Amino acid sequence: DGKVYDAYVIYPKCNTNEANFVEYFVYQIMPDILENQCGYKLCIYGRDVYPGEDTASAIEKRMQKSRRLILLLTQELMNRNEHAYDQHIALHNALIQNDTKVILLEMETIGTYEKLQESLRFLIKQQGTIKWKEEQTVHPQSYNSKFWKQVRYHMPPRHKSS
Repeated sequence: DGKVYDAYVIYPKCNTNEANFVEYFVYQIMPDILENQCGYKLCIYGRDVYPGEDTASAIEKRMQKSRRLILLLTQELMNRNEHAYDQHIALHNALIQNDTKVILLEMETIGTYEKLQESLRFLIKQQGTIKWKEEQTVHPQSYNSKFWKQVRYHMPPRHKSS
């Protein structure tokens, strides 16, 4: 199908210097489970988009080469006034072009979704979210947990490399 990645990961980038759980999840836990244990190929901004590349076009190209978009929903995402470029492109691809499936991971209890942009609320209403539960932080490495089984269910079928 001409795709290079099984999923492009979209997450709120932390503007502070403190490492937060979401970044740990994106850079450590997700690659360990989905890439190392399940054989998927993820595209993660900051790891797979290279310094010096035009960020906007790099993000668009990587998304076009991905079979799924994984969007992490957090309180930080809720409280942000301007939305990240990758989030805009992802929602455009999912809703307008209707060519990429989005997997929504609710990393924290969000409560009501009214602060989210309308297109994101529409997606949540249409397909729901996969909720990360606090107790999963104790054994996040188990790809057989309910959370990871749900994520894998929404991922594309794995292609055997020749």
